[in-house]
Amino acid sequence: PSPPVGPRLGQLGVNIMQFCKEFNAATDHIMTGVPVTTKITAYEDRTAVFEFYSPPTSYFLKQCAGVTKGAAKPGKEVVGTVSLKQVYEIARIKQQDKHLSHLPLESICKFIIGSSKSIGIKIE
Repeated sequence: PSPPVGPRLGQLGVNIMQFCKEFNAATDHIMTGVPVTTKITAYEDRTAVFEFYSPPTSYFLKQCAGVTKGAAKPGKEVVGTVSLKQVYEIARIKQQDKHLSHLPLESICKFIIGSSKSIGIKIE
């Protein structure tokens, strides 16, 4: 985990070494450089659990468009394009997240299209 996590968990009495070993073991299969949203819950008994979610939508869009960052002026500048099929595939991945699993794919696709506009990626 990133540096701010250790001190915060330490304040709560969580065994940092054990947490780091478990976290590293759980993230071994993830490619280096892929951002993974993680929810960490610390309990009063000084234990902690973590849940992983899929990478942010902007990460997937930038990977599909082949760009490293979004537009400086979204709406006026286009930095890349993504096909509707790629949007659908991103939606299928995002739908596996617990907080999005109840939404239909069409709604998730609309959310992704909105995100693409905000970072200057055109959908074709």
